[in-house]
Amino acid sequence: MIKIILSLSLALLFSGCFVKFTDAEVKPNEKVFEQEDALILFALRAEELKQHDTASSIFNTLYEKSNKKEYLYESLQNDLFAQKYERAVQRVDAEIGEKLEDFKLVRIKIIALINDEKLQEARALALALVEKSKEVDDYILVSEIYVKQKKFDTAVKYLESAYTKDYNEKILDKISIILYVNLQRNKDAIAQLETHARVHGCSRIICTRLIGFYSNENNVDGLLSVYLRFYELEKNDEIAKKIVQIYAYQKDFLKLMSFLQDSGVDDDLLLQVYINSKNYPDAALLAKKLYEARGDSSYLAQSAIFEYEGHKDKNSKEMLSSVIAKLKKAVAGDKKALYLNYLGYLLIDHSINIKEGMNYVREALKIEPNSAYYLDSLAWGYYKLGDCARAYKVISRVVKLEGGDDIEVVKHLKAIKKCKEKQEKGKKKR
Repeated sequence: MIKIILSLSLALLFSGCFVKFTDAEVKPNEKVFEQEDALILFALRAEELKQHDTASSIFNTLYEKSNKKEYLYESLQNDLFAQKYERAVQRVDAEIGEKLEDFKLVRIKIIALINDEKLQEARALALALVEKSKEVDDYILVSEIYVKQKKFDTAVKYLESAYTKDYNEKILDKISIILYVNLQRNKDAIAQLETHARVHGCSRIICTRLIGFYSNENNVDGLLSVYLRFYELEKNDEIAKKIVQIYAYQKDFLKLMSFLQDSGVDDDLLLQVYINSKNYPDAALLAKKLYEARGDSSYLAQSAIFEYEGHKDKNSKEMLSSVIAKLKKAVAGDKKALYLNYLGYLLIDHSINIKEGMNYVREALKIEPNSAYYLDSLAWGYYKLGDCARAYKVISRVVKLEGGDDIEVVKHLKAIKKCKEKQEKGKKKR
């Protein structure tokens, strides 16, 4: 329906008499004839519907009625979209002949010739144009013709001429692709991009292209270098994750830790790095921060454990009081066996409240009944209460389980065995 209305309306408009204005000084924003605005709307609607033949015709009518060159350019652009290349060439020739004064029209003709596979004719015209205009876009146009003719060295030469005018990164990107893909001059392509990055900065275009090349070369150090510069530019979490992956791959945990601290991109991973490097004071602080931010009891328990593990004086009453209070609060909301046992063992080992500690350990054993570490805690509780026979009975199970050869377990076994033997000798003497 829209197409029918459009066609009828155009027919009515085109059938009206009009006078062609030849005043070259008519300004683009000045309305020249009554139906001008309506025709513009019809032309734009035709473009939207991809009816480029119709759009070209309307814009041409607008040009003929107003003598505004902008309409001619739009009309010819629609000829290109409609793939009417020969028509576009003929129209440009009719407008300017062999003259090169109107660079826009000459470019349209060159593009039409390229698309019509008339590369020799297009190249001759493009070379003549660039000689006269010295404009960046025209150097690029010449290079594109040479690329189509597979004359890649010459294409690069013209692109480099364009690049040296204003160090346009889009032009350098084109140069690097030809060098890398078509000429297999991989080192040259990377070197030119790196030089630009050092002098003018590593923009999104340059960094992205370098990442592609370094990935293809399996150059991990090069990749890391670019990602670090890219991150400084954009502070993007995805880029940060790539940096983290590379540091982890390289096992450079000091730099990984430093980057995680500065970027704050992955506090959970930073916590793991602290744990792996036995940096318990920082682990305790970070776990506390995560608990305060997220309210997850697991972080509170971890904060308590790392506070204890990182403290120089394991018998500090102030520290033990803080750690136990945190653990009790944590297990009240998150009854994980690990945290129940840790709390229980602290109460037992430091003789703070042995029976209460054993109750926490029993809670852990309900969850994991065959844990060597939890059974060891229970045995240690019996030992602390002086019931070495029961302690020995439990610890004897421990040595047969995975983890039964742990240094702490072996130490407890010796102490419990010695205690049991001493108690048995005492009974015999009676």
